[in-house]
Amino acid sequence: MDDTTTGDANTGHTTTDHSATDHTTADRPTAQRTTPEPPPLEGITVVAVEQAVAAPFATRQLADLGARVIKVERPDGGDFTRGYDTSVRGLASHFVWANRGKESLALDLKDPRGRALLEQLLADADVFVQNLAHGAAARLGLDAAALCARYPRLVAVDISGYGPDGPYAHKRAYDMLVQCEAGLVSLTGTPEEPAKAGIPAADIAAAMYAFSGVLAALLRRGTTGRGGPVEVALLDALAEWLGHPLYFGMYGGTPARTGVAHAVIAPYNAYPTADGQPVLVSVQNDREWQRLARQVLERPELAGDPAFATNVARVSNRDKTDGVVGEVLAGMGVEEAVRRLEAAGIACARLNGVAELAGHPQFAARDRWREVGSPAGPLRALLPPVTLPGSAGPVMGDVPALGEHTDALLSALGLTSERIAALRRDGVVA
Repeated sequence: MDDTTTGDANTGHTTTDHSATDHTTADRPTAQRTTPEPPPLEGITVVAVEQAVAAPFATRQLADLGARVIKVERPDGGDFTRGYDTSVRGLASHFVWANRGKESLALDLKDPRGRALLEQLLADADVFVQNLAHGAAARLGLDAAALCARYPRLVAVDISGYGPDGPYAHKRAYDMLVQCEAGLVSLTGTPEEPAKAGIPAADIAAAMYAFSGVLAALLRRGTTGRGGPVEVALLDALAEWLGHPLYFGMYGGTPARTGVAHAVIAPYNAYPTADGQPVLVSVQNDREWQRLARQVLERPELAGDPAFATNVARVSNRDKTDGVVGEVLAGMGVEEAVRRLEAAGIACARLNGVAELAGHPQFAARDRWREVGSPAGPLRALLPPVTLPGSAGPVMGDVPALGEHTDALLSALGLTSERIAALRRDGVVA
């Protein structure tokens, strides 16, 4: 395959009517369902010619909701993110994150026999997703328009870097390149130096719009009987996420880079504590500043000081504001700082690293961790963020080895073991 374009409960309270009114059986609430509903996408088959993050992360969301996802990989190495690192017991962190719950089919799509096998899969598929380089899908007859003409019920998704046309359509569009083109890098970092986001933000944005686009198209198909194309571009997706600074920049001036600090609110920054872990403090209005000054800083005179009394004044005197807050918090341990801030009703957070995230007490308290299988054995995995009470989901399947399901998938298409062996000898499958 060609290179891809991407690099990378609320608690409810009910009341009971205790009036003397008599209710018929029809008026009474039905018994609570004891059998979970099936996963919402059970019975949906997704075929994906995908690499990197944008398409794989989109299809992983579909797999988590119960869809069967067949991941088509090139025989000579598969999805290139398999080789990014070996940090997860020999497996690559990107691949483990974005590819659980899928079946891996190692298939050479440049060989006519490989494409014929793919067509057999597509004939019974509900969704097709691809993020090949510009023009590559069309050369293989796998662009959304061509596929939907052949398979009218198919939802076919094209994920590209900059869209199907325009002067940037042909450009390679790895995540950090799109972060730069979209202006995200100009917004992150310190006043002296910009910095990219620490996650593949463009890829993730495109993945989530592809995911929601598939759900919308499937809903439409339930009404019209027809699938149709879905187009998502990384630049479009990330530009949508930059809506606030975009409007600020178009009508209010250039947004400033302020590190962890907020550009237009103060104090809203990370402050060191006595034991080294910073605490982020967020004062959203002047009433909160007054509580901070009296109850945390223990300097009540600052509550009404004209240099600090309003947010506009505190932003204008940001260095002084940060100085007085930082001086007091530096004399406390992080636990004491958090306790005093919370007691005063001031929003705050520990400035955690990923190690602290992995051990976060909120995940443990809410039982958010599960185990999934992989070629390296069981791995910890967080439950998907969307919870559907009453559903049997999520379906958190195993991380596949390259070509792990090739024989089973081809046998289900009617190929004999002899023919599969011949295709393997010829390098068409692996």
